[in-house]
Amino acid sequence: MHVKRWKWIGIVVGVFFFVSGCGYVPSSHAMKNLFDDAVYVEVNVDRSEPENAPYVKDELNRIILNRFGGRVVPKSQAKTFIYVSYAGSYFRPLTYRDGYVTRYRVYVNVVFDMLTKKGELHKKIRAIYDADIQESALASSTLRIEAIRKGLEKAMDQFVAYASAKGLMPEKKEK
Repeated sequence: MHVKRWKWIGIVVGVFFFVSGCGYVPSSHAMKNLFDDAVYVEVNVDRSEPENAPYVKDELNRIILNRFGGRVVPKSQAKTFIYVSYAGSYFRPLTYRDGYVTRYRVYVNVVFDMLTKKGELHKKIRAIYDADIQESALASSTLRIEAIRKGLEKAMDQFVAYASAKGLMPEKKEK
């Protein structure tokens, strides 16, 4: 009888915590506090790697649509503006085999500027991604571009986390 009572108390407490939640707020909700749903995105890229501009713009558009339920609009219709500057990348060899690099680390530098209803956000991000490389020049070139894109994806995820945290912060009151 005593064990059954504790079992029921445990169930009631568990249901209470399940219903009341733990204070978790999804990033989409936090971002709604930060920006309006009409967003303009502009991407500036490093001249040495212009092939990454469409990827960055498409990825940001996808994030705005899927994660935040926002709309990407022309500059004249926007209430929130995101400016992304891809400041290039560099590679550092990690492992060698027979004098040839077989694994490297790519460092991707991205600067985000966001104008929102709460003000201006500025964030410089250096994303790091480790990648393997093959001994074929064609495959190496393709893998290099893929590594940069993975680094850009990580940088955008870091920016989303940063902006979400800013969206959760209470507004400062002027004295």
